[in-house]
Amino acid sequence: MSKKLGTNDYPLAEKRPDLVRTRTGKTLDDLTLGALEAGSVALEDLRITPEALRQQAEIALAAGRPTLARNFERASELVDVPQDVILGIYELLRPGRAKGKADLLDAARLLRDTHKAEQMAAFIEEAAQVYERRGLFSKRF
Repeated sequence: MSKKLGTNDYPLAEKRPDLVRTRTGKTLDDLTLGALEAGSVALEDLRITPEALRQQAEIALAAGRPTLARNFERASELVDVPQDVILGIYELLRPGRAKGKADLLDAARLLRDTHKAEQMAAFIEEAAQVYERRGLFSKRF
């Protein structure tokens, strides 16, 4: 991207369709009912891309919403993480589900080492510290 995205670029599909691409490089104009009927549009073309989420983060930051921007950035790291891994980590993050800090640190290590999700790993590590401080590792019910 040559210029920074701002709030005037939102929504990208309407204001900057030239920036929107599928994982296979298709443009929004390529995603038609005819193309779908012809079999030239695959499910992969309809999934969000890490780049689209990073673009949304840039717009959120320009709008003065840094927390939303960080959420989009972390989400961009999760696009290629298998759903069962995401759901397993989600379950661990529910208070009283992880047996101890090591469970969350193992999840963070998996995200970092296997899926290159550095920001998400840091988020899980921070959660492990907070859960330990607040006593959220013990079974609560």
